[in-house]
Amino acid sequence: MTTAYDAVVLAGGAARRLGGVDKPGVRVGGRALLDRVLAACAGARRTVVVGAPRPTVRPVDWTREERIGTGPVAALDAGASALRDESEGEAEAEGGDRAGTPAPDVLLVLSADLPFLGEATVQRLLDGLAAEPEGEAALLTDADGRDQPLVAVYRSGPLRRELDAMRHAHRGLDGLPLRFLTGGLRTVRVPTGPDEPSASFDCDTWEDIATARARIRDHGAVLDEWITAVKTELGIDLDVDTGVLLDLARDAAHGVARPAAPLTTFLVGYAAAKAAESGTDPAEAVAEAAGKAAALARQWAAEQAEQAEQAGQAAQDEAG
Repeated sequence: MTTAYDAVVLAGGAARRLGGVDKPGVRVGGRALLDRVLAACAGARRTVVVGAPRPTVRPVDWTREERIGTGPVAALDAGASALRDESEGEAEAEGGDRAGTPAPDVLLVLSADLPFLGEATVQRLLDGLAAEPEGEAALLTDADGRDQPLVAVYRSGPLRRELDAMRHAHRGLDGLPLRFLTGGLRTVRVPTGPDEPSASFDCDTWEDIATARARIRDHGAVLDEWITAVKTELGIDLDVDTGVLLDLARDAAHGVARPAAPLTTFLVGYAAAKAAESGTDPAEAVAEAAGKAAALARQWAAEQAEQAEQAGQAAQDEAG
């Protein structure tokens, strides 16, 4: 059974090494860094982003540190507090009965500059913590064995305990390093997996941004990246078999003419949208329309081949 969790995404850094640019909004592979991270934690019950509000690929809640720019520990505390306040508000609205939708005991914490983080790594972190009943946090470790406290899951109670202890010991949380937090927790370390070897790669400099953009174009899944970017840009939430569309484009290009490929796929999309208006499942509508168009393209190619064969035979007869 999948572990329920809330998520806090830290998106309020100053990005000094990027010249103060709005780092969460920087695009890699056509998608904002923040949107990429939000896609990775789409399974969260609630997601709070600590940073300046902006349009995002899915709805989230927003909050800020009490004093903006005072570091990741203060930002994490602000996000966790916002989730706790919201849960307590729900409990009051329900007359104190929280049995229906209890707040998850697990909090996923992510920075907003992780272009290669995916749901697989999030699930591995959740599984890693669930496998250790005494564990209080599960941290991703990179290829060099370094802990990544901003790619991690924490149990809510111990997290609040350590934040409160740090607040008391240091008269606040401003400017404190994350190692003070993780040092007081019983941690589980989850190595970066082969399915997402770059999950912990973050973008602190323009060189990092350039590296991420190059990797996306070279890592063998550029079509998946492109389709996801286009769907995000157009506000489309639809899973289709891209192989079917690619086969259709090939048949139209080879059997009719190269310009027929993009025009045919456009017409298939239009036909699928019209079918969906009448209640047909959108993915099924795409598959059906693509199948009809592909059959037509193959028929067209067969007719051309037959005509060419007849012309060749006539030429032979005339020559004979």
